[in-house]
Amino acid sequence: MSAYLGVIGECLVDVVHSETQAPKAHVGGSPLNVAVGLARLEHDVLFAGRRGDDEYGRMIARSLRAQGVTALLEPDETPTSVAEATLDPTGQASYEFSLDWTLPPSDELDELIDSATAPVGLDLLHAGSIGAMMRPGEATVRDLLARRRETATISYDPNYRPSIIPNREEARRQVEECLALADVVQASSDDVDLLYPERSYEETMRAWAELGPALLILTRGGSGALALAASGTVEVPAVGVDVADTVGAGDSFMAAVLSSLRGLGLLGASNRPALRGISSEDVHGVLTAAAQAAALTSSRFGAQPPTAAELGAALRASGAREVGEVGPV
Repeated sequence: MSAYLGVIGECLVDVVHSETQAPKAHVGGSPLNVAVGLARLEHDVLFAGRRGDDEYGRMIARSLRAQGVTALLEPDETPTSVAEATLDPTGQASYEFSLDWTLPPSDELDELIDSATAPVGLDLLHAGSIGAMMRPGEATVRDLLARRRETATISYDPNYRPSIIPNREEARRQVEECLALADVVQASSDDVDLLYPERSYEETMRAWAELGPALLILTRGGSGALALAASGTVEVPAVGVDVADTVGAGDSFMAAVLSSLRGLGLLGASNRPALRGISSEDVHGVLTAAAQAAALTSSRFGAQPPTAAELGAALRASGAREVGEVGPV
């Protein structure tokens, strides 16, 4: 058994509204989607996210069990968080939230992780989205990232929601504190536009790189993805697909990035120097796999990330060079 890959952040139920279908409830939340994406790519995954002892919470628990994800936290008495998602005619989603983000202390979480991952340990801790920004839990998340950085790769997705954190300067501070702890960062162009409207994407990526991450990735929807590493800048196009909706596409991208880095043997704190030296060729392969994973997710309704077999088959069909293994090593 390989070391676990861990994810901390919100889990919730998306109630999706569109012009063409009756409202449907789906298990979601960006961090939960990343955890499921990693599990479907055949990794052993630990997920730390709160849920209520209610029907939506039980729906989340059933989904995690079905995907083989180990849930770290038991349900509590607060209602499960809900996101009301409205799809526009192109499949893009906008959200309204009813959220609670209260966590146990970071030292307690640390002990729970050690117990759940013994004896193989934890090679990665991923955080992001609302869970890394919303009080009171955001401070606990950052403290846990700092604790786990000694042994694990830290990945981060600064998913900014002005409706939740209206003060942009406060949001920037939170993002930059997490960036200083992270090895791998993925952000969408929408998030960067909201956080730093006064500067270009390239300026933001260079500024972020100075804070310490080894690999920075900017996803730009139909315009593809851009990455910055010590070896240089790499760009890949989006994969053409008939879009059903884009729910979870960025999370599938993130999961495939992390899976590919695991396949290259670059996860775990001991591999931090090798990750910092990742070649442009390997970055291109990582982005290519991630773009294909996002396209597969966008081709079907709801956040349904690809399995390792589906992603591998799609990469082979496209003639793309496979990087490492799509799945555990």
